[in-house]
Amino acid sequence: MKTHHPILITSITAAAALAQRRFVGFDGDVCAAEAKALGVTEYAADSGDQASVNASGVILVEAGGAIAVGAQVESDANGKAVTIASGASNGYALDAAAADGDVIRIARGI
Repeated sequence: MKTHHPILITSITAAAALAQRRFVGFDGDVCAAEAKALGVTEYAADSGDQASVNASGVILVEAGGAIAVGAQVESDANGKAVTIASGASNGYALDAAAADGDVIRIARGI
C-alpha cells in the first residue's frame, strides 16, 4: 500500500465531474494535456462540489502509462500522470508505473 504526505491541501469548486487521484486545473476542470495543474484530487467530486486538492508534497496520482522512477510528469488529457514530453512539469515520479491505471506517488513542490 502506498501512502501520501500532502503538505498543502486546498479546495476548488469542481467545474466538471472529477475522478479521484487526477490532476485538476486552476479552473476546477480536469487538467488539460501538458498544462500546469493546481494539484491532484484527493477524492472524486461531482460538478459544483468542493473538491479537495493536494497541491504540494508526496501525492498519489493515477498514471496514464508507463513511467520510470525519477521521471518528471505532466498531465494527459484525462488528468492522469504521464512522462513529460513538452508540457508543464507537475512533479517527479517516486514510484514506477507499469501501465495505465497504476497509482504512483509523485513529489510536487521540489
